Amino acid sequence: MREAPAGVGCHHGAVSKRRDVVILGSTGSIGTQALDVVRAHPDRFRVVGLTAGGSQEELFEQQVAELAPAFHGLGEDASVEAAGLGCDVVLNGITGAVGLRPTVAALEAGNVLALANKESLIIGGPVVTDLAAPGQIVPVDSEHSALAQCLRGGGAAEVRRLVLTASGGPFRGRTRDELAEVTPEQALDHPTWAMGPVVTINSATLVNKGLEVIEAHLLFGIPFEDIEVVVHPTSVVHSMVEFTDGSTLAQASPPTMLIPIALGLAWPDRVPGTAPAVDWTTAQTWEFSPLDDEAFPAVRLAREAGTRGGTAPAVYNAANEVCVEAFRRGRLRFVDIVDTVALTLRALTAHDVPSQQPAARLTVDDVLAADRWARDHTQSLLKDAPA
Repeated sequence: MREAPAGVGCHHGAVSKRRDVVILGSTGSIGTQALDVVRAHPDRFRVVGLTAGGSQEELFEQQVAELAPAFHGLGEDASVEAAGLGCDVVLNGITGAVGLRPTVAALEAGNVLALANKESLIIGGPVVTDLAAPGQIVPVDSEHSALAQCLRGGGAAEVRRLVLTASGGPFRGRTRDELAEVTPEQALDHPTWAMGPVVTINSATLVNKGLEVIEAHLLFGIPFEDIEVVVHPTSVVHSMVEFTDGSTLAQASPPTMLIPIALGLAWPDRVPGTAPAVDWTTAQTWEFSPLDDEAFPAVRLAREAGTRGGTAPAVYNAANEVCVEAFRRGRLRFVDIVDTVALTLRALTAHDVPSQQPAARLTVDDVLAADRWARDHTQSLLKDAPA
């Protein structure tokens, strides 16, 4: 029998109660769409806190002027403070490892955490899951939101495996050799999703899907060997749960983040009229195919990091963030992103870093120290790359 998920639960609240919401990363893709949900449903949500990284100060000032939150601020410290405010739900829409401390602050304050910042769960691992009460973490990634919805169809002991769908990105079907000359502009041209640049490139390399495999393991308590990835180019089926009797439940909707965002804010209740449903009056075909691990080894590498545990997932994420930036600046080839991440992970055995500690003994400081080590080590691997 499998244990129940560490974070996701089915606590039912009153639909009529307006929820006080804190949005971290309000100027990013997730944050701006979350504010669209709030604007469309003022009877359901009220913004009491807004924070952003500071790259779009003018937009942030406009948001603050419009919504008049009780708290607002720029930077990581502001996000940590906002996450600990008394509220109904904190939406962590920050990108990257910088989202870890705000995630911890939200959980320590007892706030429901609508989690779009997958990196904080992945790198934090047991540091995060041990803080979370049942039902306190609600996933906002479309795939994990889909899994959470499908898991309502059966108990933990009835689950055989989770099936994460991947669009395959803009380079689906290409061989490794054909990926050698990919440009940043091509990698940023995703066929079905509009996302921030880092997530978009992660989707092109399938690092994003690798991170999602680790996230699914941590959220739902399912072993890595029972988490599958299948390529589904149209991104209509967001993920599936296969049960022990051979039945599979799938969650489907046109590609939009509005549904998982709204569900994250209102969980376990739905927000009527959030987005259009699948149009069943139009002929359509849903295609599924196996993942090509040779051309796209990122998922396999993520499984290795997740199985290894400790801070290996933090190192995977940090090394990738450095490599993505180098690729965007023309200092690293597309195919070398995941290869360089693999080299940094391999170097863990030769260095005295916190990843060697048992996972249960890790602290936030351990995770962040490993994150810094991985960034420094990866930079050293790139020092001879062309400018």
